[in-house]
Amino acid sequence: MLTTEQLQSIANLQKECETNDGNLLKLNWDMLRQREDQAMDFFHYVDGELVAYLALYGFGSTVEICGMVKPAHRNQNHFTNLWHQALLVIKEKGYKKILLNAPSTSQSAKEWLEKQPCTYDFSEYQMVWKRQSLEEGSGVLLRQSTEEDVPFEIELDVLGFGMSLEDATIHQQEVKNYPNDAHFIIEADGKRLGKIRVSRNDGESYIYGFVIHPDFQGKGYGRKALQAVVHLEQPSGNPIRLEVEAKNRNALRLYESIGFQTVQGQDYYLWDE
Repeated sequence: MLTTEQLQSIANLQKECETNDGNLLKLNWDMLRQREDQAMDFFHYVDGELVAYLALYGFGSTVEICGMVKPAHRNQNHFTNLWHQALLVIKEKGYKKILLNAPSTSQSAKEWLEKQPCTYDFSEYQMVWKRQSLEEGSGVLLRQSTEEDVPFEIELDVLGFGMSLEDATIHQQEVKNYPNDAHFIIEADGKRLGKIRVSRNDGESYIYGFVIHPDFQGKGYGRKALQAVVHLEQPSGNPIRLEVEAKNRNALRLYESIGFQTVQGQDYYLWDE
């Protein structure tokens, strides 16, 4: 596990970088807090202060990379050195697909990526719900998932996100261990329609893994389920956030229709070596 001191130093560096650059970094804090393998984190300190950090996030056979460097310590090869260390771990662990993540507005990240053997792959939007009146979302039921639902949840990850069966199975095993996450099965008329996960950390609620089975799409169930989740989270006062792939226009329109607004884009680059 990462120590309290390590987590705090990562958070401090993130705050400084975001304030200086005017963007949002995607550090997957739900995963960082549950780290069991510290080989996935890379640190560079100067005089006891964390000035560069790189994290690996495994999703089955795919690994995503995010990192940051203190503004005053950029252009000194700190991130490149961490990346070379990370590549050795990626090779040892046998990941087949490597995705590098950067905020769409980060000029320093783009300058570094332009020098690397990688190509742009896709973008996603980070969205936050703007508080407003909302329909009740009646007609669907959200219930806690059980062990019997796991094969259904794996099937939905394969159908909804294009994951392989192996990756979807590993992913479900991992996320079910996150203590601050609630896993819901979406039902109507006694039938399972889909799933959705809510992660509650640091006074924020994140929506992940939202999928309606293809057999039930286009019938308004997704909208009702999302409304139900927002109603569930509203009393906490937490900002409610989610992410959606930019090319998924149907999902984007759905989220916008109930009050989610885009706050920033994240770009993903495929490592070609």
